[in-house]
Amino acid sequence: MTPDSTTTSIRFATRADVLAMAEMSRDLIEHGLGWSWTRERVLRSLRHPDTNAVVAVREAERAGFGIMKYGDDEAHLLLLAVRPGHARHGVGRTLVDWLEASARVAGVVRVTLEARFGNAAARAFYARLGYAQTQLLPGYYGGRESSVRMVKEFGNGRAGAP
Repeated sequence: MTPDSTTTSIRFATRADVLAMAEMSRDLIEHGLGWSWTRERVLRSLRHPDTNAVVAVREAERAGFGIMKYGDDEAHLLLLAVRPGHARHGVGRTLVDWLEASARVAGVVRVTLEARFGNAAARAFYARLGYAQTQLLPGYYGGRESSVRMVKEFGNGRAGAP
């Protein structure tokens, strides 16, 4: 990460963000796989009561976004993207930190995610944040590419439990 005095702020995504989020997913996450996180799918996530969709704002523009779905004890990071012009400036870490903090408040003890097997940079990023690779999922992405499931454990009990 490059030292940077520019602040990244996190806010909840709105309907006005949906198309930009879908396009970032298509271009930065799903390239070569087909587009599954369309505007409609992102909008459904935005409306889902068990899901947080957030946008990182840096230099007055959408620098990235994250979508996380929460269960009783486990959350699943569905998508995380950072625009190339904002990469390596702490935007991804800020997004993950915000989503993890929300998960902890909700009593979640573990976060899971899938990363493309061929995306070593993403897997290394998550490893630096404390995620461990737990499973290889052959053909996970429409039979075209394998995925690596990664998990981060927060602790043995619900947030606030003694």
